[in-house]
Amino acid sequence: MTTAQSPVQLRDPAMMRALAHPARLAIVRELSRGRSATATECARIVGLSPSATSYHLRALAKAGLVREAPGRGDGRERVWTSAFSDYVIAADQAPEPEVRAAEDKFMEAYLLLHDERVRQFMAHREDEAPEWYAVAGFSESVLELTAQELGELYERLQELLRPYREGEREKLPEGSRQVSVTIRAFPLPRRDMKN
Repeated sequence: MTTAQSPVQLRDPAMMRALAHPARLAIVRELSRGRSATATECARIVGLSPSATSYHLRALAKAGLVREAPGRGDGRERVWTSAFSDYVIAADQAPEPEVRAAEDKFMEAYLLLHDERVRQFMAHREDEAPEWYAVAGFSESVLELTAQELGELYERLQELLRPYREGEREKLPEGSRQVSVTIRAFPLPRRDMKN
């Protein structure tokens, strides 16, 4: 079982811009689990060529998001690891224009990555085992909440997910797979506001 650490709070626009690509987000996610990998190994994860993946790794390293890990074997390939185990984008509600632009680029890449995962699942659903297809789901619930209730609901959802997060269980039950769970919780425009 891992020891929970507080996520690194990213406020630097250069770091956010460096993460603003679906492949880079996937690479950092993979490496932030305490793993190390070469560009060739990361390429298999993100579906790019090793040379394109190497370019993304160098951009992430330049921003301080990944670093070289101790080499393996003959040392001909560079091995990379994450500079931290977890991160959150932490900026003000009304940030400086440069920070806002970087946040927007990051969020665009984040949404592309997670929406693409849904598209991939749907494109290959006929290949999925019936028991997994039966429990996969997508839904939207429009709730009536106060800001405090939304905060409480979000924290309760995080608590429900915490025991299942990668690295939290010492032994995974047979048949376990990685599952993507994305929670988006935000207020809709007020009904009394005009466009």
